[in-house]
Amino acid sequence: MEYRQIGKTGEKSSIIGLGCEHLDGKPFGQVQETVDAALENGVNLLDVFMPGDEVRQNIARALGGRRSQVMIQGHIGSTDVNEQYDISRDLPTAKRYFEKLLRIFGYIDFGMMFFIDSEEDYKGVFETGFADYVSSLKQQGYIRHIGFSSHNPRTAARVIGTGLPEMMMFSINPAFDLYPAETNALNALDEGLDRAAFRGFDPERAALYALCEQKGVGITVMKTLGAGKLISPEYTPFDRPLTVGQCIHYALTRPAVASVMLGCQSRAQVLDAVHYLDMSDAERDYTPVMGTLRSDFAGNCVYCSHCQPCPVGIDIAAVNKYLDIARLDAAQVPPSIRSHYAGLAHGGGECIGCGSCEKRCPFGVPVMKNMAAAAEIFG
Repeated sequence: MEYRQIGKTGEKSSIIGLGCEHLDGKPFGQVQETVDAALENGVNLLDVFMPGDEVRQNIARALGGRRSQVMIQGHIGSTDVNEQYDISRDLPTAKRYFEKLLRIFGYIDFGMMFFIDSEEDYKGVFETGFADYVSSLKQQGYIRHIGFSSHNPRTAARVIGTGLPEMMMFSINPAFDLYPAETNALNALDEGLDRAAFRGFDPERAALYALCEQKGVGITVMKTLGAGKLISPEYTPFDRPLTVGQCIHYALTRPAVASVMLGCQSRAQVLDAVHYLDMSDAERDYTPVMGTLRSDFAGNCVYCSHCQPCPVGIDIAAVNKYLDIARLDAAQVPPSIRSHYAGLAHGGGECIGCGSCEKRCPFGVPVMKNMAAAAEIFG
């Protein structure tokens, strides 16, 4: 297993996590085998957003004495008052459900403010006592870090702007990134991923990932497979289905991403997910699948590294990533980003202008121009 730092939290997560939603309603034996397979393969991050007591208790029972070996994302505001998965900003209700979660697991590593997608959601968290309650949970040690979940890049950026969250769970896949920011990604998923609605690589989504890297807000990823539609011959919006490994790789190559949370419900599915670790670069490469939709990413570096090798050894994808982050505010580039850039073996200023990278780039990125821009910004 490989591990990455989750933003500035100081915690390191496995790059593949276990989303536990599909364990809901399953017999304990199935929950046990799935959790065992995850831990045996180095998975140390579990997402438990489900409000039902039975599934929570089954997961805790499956962990047994291994609770300290995993980190749990537990969601505040996730209830089943009116339906199976319901959102509540009513404090007494939210407290009741979350405090039951605490009793089951003892403590929660990442206390996630649940599902902040709209203006109404934002107000329900930040213009009531909800956010104060979450802060108090951290102050008292019941949660170790504050996070939130979202599917909307505009609202998510606004939440990050409050300075409260340390990490975010966000829906990332190559189809969602092609929808304009105002599109409700979940509705698009329910109605079917429609390539006719794509409007090119959404700049607000790209800016959100860069903002998270800039602010040290780690990202864990949901909807990596687009609820299975991206790997389905029938429902994929691309020329052919992506593989599980290609979907994982796309998410892991976005800035600030620490882990992808895959909704496994059996040992076989866990093993299929962690097979990503043994894949070659060619097997992970998602760009051939995009086919005629490559033009939607035109001019945008997606950090796929098709530009490599550079004859002078520049890690072009890394330089482009730090450049994208720096461009959010070139006058005040965070010291951490400057430090990351300075730690590269070769900077953009070493580009010799041979153009071999641009010939290989599937998306027409002006690599040489970007290398010069990085040299100017970072020195």
